[in-house]
Amino acid sequence: MVGTVSELRPRSSGDSEKITINLGYVDLGHIDLLVQDGFYANRTDFIRTAIRNQVERHAEAAQKAVARRSLELGLRHFSRALLEEVRAAGEMLDIRVLGLASIDPAVSVELARATIRSISVLGALQASAAVKAGLADRLR
Repeated sequence: MVGTVSELRPRSSGDSEKITINLGYVDLGHIDLLVQDGFYANRTDFIRTAIRNQVERHAEAAQKAVARRSLELGLRHFSRALLEEVRAAGEMLDIRVLGLASIDPAVSVELARATIRSISVLGALQASAAVKAGLADRLR
């Protein structure tokens, strides 16, 4: 069963996940200095740029890992209709996504458990709390 996969696109207001990091005072001071001197718009801009640079630096190794692990890259949405088709066909999904995997809020715990054998997401999983709890034993 093949669904729609979209390439990752540049960040817009609703396409991000908030994270928290702890930095030493000297590192933070260096970031603030670069922001004050106009190299970056703000701390977040600096951190995003640093992360993108590291991802780019390791791009070849990351691409090999994506292929080795059979990961779908980008945004992957699992609708109730898709999962009902999977159930009707007597199939089970092994979901492997690098990016964002989302399960439609209309998907019940029963439908999710009947159609998803395993789920591994490097990035973010969006699903109802009930579905996440129902699939907890299948999360890798």
